[in-house]
Amino acid sequence: MTNWIRAAVVSWLRYKKPLPEAPFSDFERIRHEIKACDVLLIEGRSRVSEVIKLITQSNWSHAVLYIGRLHDIENPQLRERLGKFYNGNADKQLIIESELGMGTVVRVLTSYEREHIRICRPRGLGYNDSQKVLAYAIGRLGTAYNVRQIFDLARFLFPWVILPRRWRSTLFSTNPGENTQTVCSTMIAESFGSIQFPILPLVKRVEGDKVQLFIRNPKLCTPSHFDYSPYFDIIKYPFLDFQLHADQRLLPWQGSARLSAEEKGMYITADTELKPLRDDTQ
Repeated sequence: MTNWIRAAVVSWLRYKKPLPEAPFSDFERIRHEIKACDVLLIEGRSRVSEVIKLITQSNWSHAVLYIGRLHDIENPQLRERLGKFYNGNADKQLIIESELGMGTVVRVLTSYEREHIRICRPRGLGYNDSQKVLAYAIGRLGTAYNVRQIFDLARFLFPWVILPRRWRSTLFSTNPGENTQTVCSTMIAESFGSIQFPILPLVKRVEGDKVQLFIRNPKLCTPSHFDYSPYFDIIKYPFLDFQLHADQRLLPWQGSARLSAEEKGMYITADTELKPLRDDTQ
């Protein structure tokens, strides 16, 4: 397949819906709370994000690894390698991510300033191990995104009944192989796997109260696994912090904002009179 067709498919999958008028998360609080090796879950807005949400049955379609600032990396060799992929301000907070159409790259944290974000913090991760996780992730910079999965996801968007079986997506195959390695959380799962830090392992009882953990294949790791994992603490900072509004009546229900035609089917105004449902059984 020619490069221009491939580029067109990637561009189509990466198209994003507009940002919401008001953010879901308080980015300033997140920016000050976040620590190196924290995993950020993102509720993406692109077409490919919608497919991932559907496949994983989760709102979280993307995961990124927070690495801190450039001068926070103590190993000079790692700083040098990081500098090959980032030549911006050394005081900027940085993340590493694997993204469709970009591969594994380093970006500034503010790239997700208005997105819906959740922090997943590895519980009990020591300093030495955290440096190993960062070293692995930095070592993956420049790795290309596996194009095979792009077309698997694209095929998934078409009704199955109009596609020959051999053309259908292999994402649900019993033995998924190379095509699933591009799920954005794979690189992060591999980084934690390098120190045998569990995300969502298989637990098998050996004898009595003894158990053995089996590391999940990182190719099968999805963003939601960090959310479900008992080894990661979940930290949320909603834009409207209900702890600051103990009485729900203090929330800004009143105002001059108007619902769009689409929104009117899903929301009602605070002054709408709610009538009890009629019991047709009587």
